Amino acid sequence: MTAPSRLRLAIVALIVSVAAASAAPAEIAAPAEIAAPAEIAAPAEIEGYRLDAYQAPVPETLMGRPALSFAEARALFEENILFIDVLPHAPRPEGLAPDAVWLDKPHISIKGAHWLPEVGRGEISAETEGYFKRALARLTDGDLARKMVFFCKRACWMSWNAAKRAQSFGYTHVLWFADGVEGWREADGPMETVTPDP
Repeated sequence: MTAPSRLRLAIVALIVSVAAASAAPAEIAAPAEIAAPAEIAAPAEIEGYRLDAYQAPVPETLMGRPALSFAEARALFEENILFIDVLPHAPRPEGLAPDAVWLDKPHISIKGAHWLPEVGRGEISAETEGYFKRALARLTDGDLARKMVFFCKRACWMSWNAAKRAQSFGYTHVLWFADGVEGWREADGPMETVTPDP
């Protein structure tokens, strides 16, 4: 085949392919629908206390009672109900010399809250339990029916543990604000720097 013949065939092939491409395209199948990620279901309440991995999804209830919403917590705040923060102390930095002085950074919490660090761990020493019992007795004037709100960080089992532990001491009106300091801050609730109760 001569060069001109090959050129004519190539031109014809190009015209055919362009014509085919300009024809109505075949219907394109719709992509499969992408499912929205499922929300993580709140875990059920547990027997006893959470012992580790405290920063994790928490139940929606404490001993069957729903956690407080911000609006409910704010209404209780306006009534001067007792608010108890159970965030633990920040850990001492690794590698710090044993004789080095180290201080916690300032702890900002719900205004007027009483900070009782360490009482929300799953297992606490007899000394910490005694501290917790004495603090609650002092703050409530020994009134086991005194209303109190426990909180920590958002989705933190320590506040759940501490509230449940307070119930085990005989307190009958224990409430739980699961959104904690973050939820309070995001809703522009009043805050201030607090120090641990003695």
